[in-house]
Amino acid sequence: MAKAASAKKKEPDKLDKKTLQRLKKVLLKEREEIIGGVKQIYESSKEIGQDGIQDIGDEAANIYNKQILLSLNENERMRLQEVDEALDRIENGSYGVCEECGGAIGLKRLEARSVAKYCVPCKTKLEKLKA
Repeated sequence: MAKAASAKKKEPDKLDKKTLQRLKKVLLKEREEIIGGVKQIYESSKEIGQDGIQDIGDEAANIYNKQILLSLNENERMRLQEVDEALDRIENGSYGVCEECGGAIGLKRLEARSVAKYCVPCKTKLEKLKA
């Protein structure tokens, strides 16, 4: 009987439709915020250095600021990819399933990090391997 219980435990709990819809709304809102932020960063980067004659110090500061904005843009691109992948997992029915062990990703984890691909134990194990 213990084997049946442990085998049953391995199978991930399905998230109900209402919870999935709520998490999907969170992901879509995050996607919208990322895209809006990237547009603002792009507009800001176009404006930097457009204010007339500059000395070498101003020019260096503007180059540095543009580099910061571009690196932020790369981070946003990665976040957007994570959000899109999570939305794809919702559509194909694998959202909330750990990609490492196939078990359920806890609802609290998904609420805290809606793009989570791994359950807490697997994520911890993967982070220890990276260190």
